[in-house]
Amino acid sequence: MSKSRNNFDNIAREHSVLLNEYGRVQSRCSELVARQVDQIEILQAELTHMRAEMMRLHATVMVRDTALAYAREDLRNLQATILGLPTRVTLARRVESLTQHVQALLRERLGLHVKVQSASTVDGVASVCAEMPMDLREKSVLCVGQDEPATIVAQQAIEKAGGHFLHHDGHDGVDEAALEASLKMADMVICQTGCVSHDAYWRVQDHCKRTGKKCVLVEQTQTLHFVRTRDTII
Repeated sequence: MSKSRNNFDNIAREHSVLLNEYGRVQSRCSELVARQVDQIEILQAELTHMRAEMMRLHATVMVRDTALAYAREDLRNLQATILGLPTRVTLARRVESLTQHVQALLRERLGLHVKVQSASTVDGVASVCAEMPMDLREKSVLCVGQDEPATIVAQQAIEKAGGHFLHHDGHDGVDEAALEASLKMADMVICQTGCVSHDAYWRVQDHCKRTGKKCVLVEQTQTLHFVRTRDTII
């Protein structure tokens, strides 16, 4: 009797354990099912939204295609009513091409004009340097002007004659102190009147007038030429 009782108790405990485990499994399955239901609902909502968006885009494309078809039809009708339209379009394109060609020629002409002016400036300064005294040893010659080729020619001629070359751009917004210092250091001044600012030009004239220094003015009109050389600027 006691043995049967023990067997019954063991079976009851095992049954209780199985029931508890079954409950946990059932609860877990319920949670998984609930999650899947939520995911399915989310996917269904997204699918519904995508279908609605696809329908909207399809309608937009249809409207666009319809408008494009009408526009093409209107264009064909307009072209049919305007006589000589293809010829006019061709002429307009030809005019545009010719305009661009003319602009290119004008730019090329401007570039050639600048080159000619630069070459003339070099010739003018070279003429001035040729008339300078050959013996410039221990003398400083100041060249005022922005023309680089002419400045190089002047520098070569002055240094070849044994002089000391000085240079100042003489541009707008000139450094008054630097120009005045260069003028004081110079024994002779070459001023490119067509390549300096008005302020620098008058400062050169005033300094040479006050100090009696020799000043050579080089002026550029059609071609740059030597204007005058004198001991004092009046």
